[in-house]
Amino acid sequence: MSYEIVEKARKTGKIKKGTNEVTKAIEREEAKLVVVAKDVSPHEIVQHLAALCKEKGIPCVIVEEKARLGQAAGVSVPTASIAIVKEGDAKADIEKLAREQK
Repeated sequence: MSYEIVEKARKTGKIKKGTNEVTKAIEREEAKLVVVAKDVSPHEIVQHLAALCKEKGIPCVIVEEKARLGQAAGVSVPTASIAIVKEGDAKADIEKLAREQK
């Protein structure tokens, strides 16, 4: 489900790719949803994102594969994390995910 939300937001909204951009989007409270890949090595690269999201009240989802996350984000390389900053057509899906996390 999370990969589909990323694809939908990429096509109809706006996403930020990469841990540095994602961190900035969270700190500025622009992120509506953060998606982090579980298979990032070393894990320290992304481990701060979930805590930062919790602090700011932003939903954070963990997915299995950075390669598939990169594909969903529309890039040809694996991506450790993405932030959806404009939901586009994914707004209802993101709201549903956020409710499920509470």
